[in-house]
Amino acid sequence: MATTTINELKEHSNILLYDGVCRLCDRSVQFVLRHDSKKQFLFGSLSSELASDFFGKQSTDFSQVDSVVLITKDAIYTKSSAALKVLQLLGGAWRMSGILYIIPKYIRDKVYAYIAKHRYKWFGILESCRVPTPQEANRFID
Repeated sequence: MATTTINELKEHSNILLYDGVCRLCDRSVQFVLRHDSKKQFLFGSLSSELASDFFGKQSTDFSQVDSVVLITKDAIYTKSSAALKVLQLLGGAWRMSGILYIIPKYIRDKVYAYIAKHRYKWFGILESCRVPTPQEANRFID
């Protein structure tokens, strides 16, 4: 990518940062790639230099975030809010997931944390971050 910072990238796209070695996260990225007809998402690993640089400049401590972060032009979403926002942005029938916002955030995030805590045991670990196909390469920032 010619643009070098997340702050520059977020002006044009939504950025989904994920755990690059988690099979569940990888499957989630594949799901978003398949359903993102508007090509509104870029993807990157939470462990990338680009992500570290971005988080280091934020006033919020992101050191405990280890599974998914959605960065939009206007906000940063984590945990269950990130997952729900991604579904809403995909549009169509996925927009209906917004109904889950009626569940209090602390309950949604507890469920999310439980799944995140066990994701390696339940879904496994990849040897390395996924290598995008040539058709996907411009959608990955690292």
